[in-house]
Amino acid sequence: MPGITLKISGEPNLDLIHSIVPKLTTLTCELLEKRPDQTLVMVQFLPHAQWFIDSRSLAQQGLNSFRLEVTITDETNTKAQKARFLREAFELLATEIGNVHAHSNIHVIDCRASAYGYGGLSQEYKLHHPYSPDSPRPA
Repeated sequence: MPGITLKISGEPNLDLIHSIVPKLTTLTCELLEKRPDQTLVMVQFLPHAQWFIDSRSLAQQGLNSFRLEVTITDETNTKAQKARFLREAFELLATEIGNVHAHSNIHVIDCRASAYGYGGLSQEYKLHHPYSPDSPRPA
């Protein structure tokens, strides 16, 4: 159940969002072996004049940037899977956004299963107490 937060420099662009979200969801789910129906994506834009690298705004540098954070349950992916994801996600976003600063970055955040979940239940609880979505929620 990855939680994906993508921050992109510039003004809101719905065409860009609609292009990136399905590609990013597919890439994340395939490379990190996650379920698309449990994948949350939030996209935010920040003006170039408010994004700084080396104390210089992207507006001054004439570049774009992004920061991608993907939250996953700890110990559900190997270092090799995460390394491949970092490479391919950077390539995807650099291509989609264009003219990106080399310091555009990706952070895969490994969260403890006991401290991460959805629907009011931790991933650890769900592992030890599986139930179907149609059954009543555990007390």
